[in-house]
Amino acid sequence: MRKEFKIGLAGIAALVILFCGIKYLKGINMFKPESYYLVEFENVNGLPQSSPVFANGFKIGIVRDIQYNYAKPGHVLVGIELDEHMKIPKGSRAELVTEMLGTVKMNLLLDLQNTTYYNEGDTLPGSANNGLMGAAEQDLLPKLQQMMPKMDSILGSLNKLLADPALAQTLHNAEQLTASLNAASEQLNKLMSTDVPQVMGNVNDITANLKVISGNLKGVDYASTILKVDSTLANVRMLTDKLNRKDNTLGLLMNDSSLYQNLNATATNAASLLKDLETHPKRYVHFSLFGKKDK
Repeated sequence: MRKEFKIGLAGIAALVILFCGIKYLKGINMFKPESYYLVEFENVNGLPQSSPVFANGFKIGIVRDIQYNYAKPGHVLVGIELDEHMKIPKGSRAELVTEMLGTVKMNLLLDLQNTTYYNEGDTLPGSANNGLMGAAEQDLLPKLQQMMPKMDSILGSLNKLLADPALAQTLHNAEQLTASLNAASEQLNKLMSTDVPQVMGNVNDITANLKVISGNLKGVDYASTILKVDSTLANVRMLTDKLNRKDNTLGLLMNDSSLYQNLNATATNAASLLKDLETHPKRYVHFSLFGKKDK
């Protein structure tokens, strides 16, 4: 009997430890005194049991149980266990907040201006705050539904555009253009690395030569040169005037027609004399072995 009693006692102890361990894992401390309150919601948005309860961002308790309020259809009662030192002022309320990942947590919004408090077991009002997900569901989703037909039209136009052979040809032309630009860039790099330095060297040489020429020109006496040029032009003008007048030999030679006529007559007579000489040479040349002249 003692052995069986010990085994039974050990089994009961194991069950108690298991029960307490499960409660502890759920966040329920069996050995810590707590106060119990009810919160009434119209919709708990999937609030799970054993979820934490926060006040000012600090965990002050957990959700102990959730039950439907059959006495008031359309409402749900959520039982929460808070630290025994936590006092809830009247006028406070609970709020369910839906976070980005869809998890729901409860926040107590305390009315710290009120000095009267709820008693343990009282019921607090509660409301739902859907947060970003709720705002997206209320505002963004209707707009997305309105945009869906337009999106279908846009996708259809895009598919039609992608299926157009002209797009492939355009991409092919763009590829060829890119290749041409790459070749031009390589040639430009080659030009910049070889020809441009050589051209710049030639330009530097030309600049140096111009500098030398400029230095030489700086030493030229322009005033005396211009005076000599003016004197030469005056002499040329005087010679031109004399050639145009008949009071000098050159003027007569250039302007008197009689000289031309005399020269023309002389040339005519000379030509006639040469022709007669060819025709009758004996008239002008006499030759004999015995010294006799023919008439």
